[in-house]
Amino acid sequence: MKLKDKKIAIIGGGPGGLILARLLQLQGANIRVYERDLNKHARVQGSPLDLHDESGLAAITEANLLEEFKNNFLPGADKKKIVNERAEVFFSDHESKIEEDFGNEYFRPEIDRGVLRKILLDSLQPETVVWDNQYVSMEEQNEGWLLYFKNGNSVYADIVIGADGANSRIRPYITNIKAFYSGITMLEGNIYDAKNVAPNISGLLNGGKILAFGNKKNILMGQKSNGEIGYYASFKADESWAANSGLDFSDQTQLLEWFKNEYYEWSSIWYELFENTAIPFIPRPIYCVPLDLDQTWKSLPNLTMLGDAAHVMPPFAGEGVNMAMLDALELSKCLTSNKYATVHEAISFYEINMRKRAAIAAKESLENGEKMHCEKALSTMLEFFNNH
Repeated sequence: MKLKDKKIAIIGGGPGGLILARLLQLQGANIRVYERDLNKHARVQGSPLDLHDESGLAAITEANLLEEFKNNFLPGADKKKIVNERAEVFFSDHESKIEEDFGNEYFRPEIDRGVLRKILLDSLQPETVVWDNQYVSMEEQNEGWLLYFKNGNSVYADIVIGADGANSRIRPYITNIKAFYSGITMLEGNIYDAKNVAPNISGLLNGGKILAFGNKKNILMGQKSNGEIGYYASFKADESWAANSGLDFSDQTQLLEWFKNEYYEWSSIWYELFENTAIPFIPRPIYCVPLDLDQTWKSLPNLTMLGDAAHVMPPFAGEGVNMAMLDALELSKCLTSNKYATVHEAISFYEINMRKRAAIAAKESLENGEKMHCEKALSTMLEFFNNH
C-alpha cells in the first residue's frame, strides 16, 4: 500500500477534510486533521447543506455513514418557495414535493452543517482531529513537509492535503493561480429561536427554503436545526464593499437602516430578519476559480488540495460542499488504489479529473449567479423551477 508508514496531515476540518479522513482511516491510513477551531463545540456558520446523490451522498455512503445521515437530516428542508420583494409567493412545492427517497437522483436531502460535522467527527478514531491548531506555513523536509502552527507547534507529515477553504494557505505552495471576484457579495445572518422572535418570516419559511428576488437583489434563506434560520442578502457590489461601506457589522440598527436604503423597494416584512439577527453579520465577497484551461498546474508528489481550497466557486448551484466531498471520495480512491504505482501518480490523476469537474460546476454557478441578480431574476428562476 502506497500509504504504508506515511503520516498524512489534512489542514482544515470542514466536510471535505473530515470525510477524507474517515475514508482514508477505513483503509488503514495514519491521519491527523489540524483545525483552527478551539474544540468540537465551536459553532458552525452557514446555511444547511443539500447533498447530491452522485457526490455528497456518494461519499457519505462510501464512508458507511448513510444510516447516520438518514437519522439526522432535515426532512422537508429542501422544500422551497420563490417570492418577490413583497414576499408574495409565486412558486411553492410544499404540497407537491416528492417524498424523501434516497434512491431518487433528484432528491437532495438537507442537513445542518453542525450536525454533519458531528457525524463526521464521531466517525473518526480518537485524537484524529488536533484542535486549536491554526496552520501558518510549512517547509520541505526530507520527502515531506514540516508544518508550523500559530500556537508554536510544529509537526512533520509525509503527505499534506489542503482542505482549508477559500482563503487556503496551502494553495500557494501548489499554484499561483488566484480566484477572481464574481461581482456579488452576500451578507450572512443567523436568527436563533426564530419561531418566537421572527414569527412572520418563520411562518413564511415553514421549515423549508425561501428564494426572494427583486430589483437585481436577493434574499436566500433556509431552515436550520434547533429552530434556527440562516439567511443571506445577496447583491452586486464592488469587491471592497465590506471595507468601504462604513458599516459596523455588529450594529443591528445600522444594518437595518442599510437594508431599508439598499433594498428600498422591498417590503417591511423583511425587517424582522435584520431586527433579530445574532450579531455580527458576516459579509462574504464571492470568488470563483478561472474557468479556462489556464487553471492547471504540475502536480507535486506529496501535496494536494480539495474543496474550496482547490476550486472556490459561487454558491448558486449548490455544488460547493458536494464538490469537496466528491474530491475527498476520488482522492481517497486514488491514494489507496493499486492502479497507481506512486502517491505522485495518484495525486496527478486526481487533480486532472478534479479540475475538469470543478470547471463545469463553477461555470454553472457563475451563470446562475448572473441569472439570480439580473432584472428578470424572478421570471427566470420561476421558469427554471417550473420546468424542473
